[in-house]
Amino acid sequence: MKWNLRWAAAKRDIWRPTDLLAAFAEVGFTPSLSKVSAMWGSTPISVRLDDLDKICRALDCTVADLLEAEPVEVQHGNGQDLPKAVGETESNGGPARPSSRQHKGDGLRSLPPN
Repeated sequence: MKWNLRWAAAKRDIWRPTDLLAAFAEVGFTPSLSKVSAMWGSTPISVRLDDLDKICRALDCTVADLLEAEPVEVQHGNGQDLPKAVGETESNGGPARPSSRQHKGDGLRSLPPN
């Protein structure tokens, strides 16, 4: 996801985190200046939905103005960088398949109760 907080703020003529904090205060949203500066300077890992709603109200924008989907790049090649499935081995080369477990005793399972 692309975080467009600065662009949405610029449309309201807000150019600094302190000005953004004042706009947030107008709608009753009072995060700390350090939290606002972190959102201003980089893409947050997570944003609470109620905070996102308040940000949109303060900037008079929509969630689509703040968040923009970016396509994920698919890596092609020998697959060395891709994560391996549990149980997948290098010699297998294909996707991991579940295998039956070896049971103790005669190898037969009892039926579950009705």
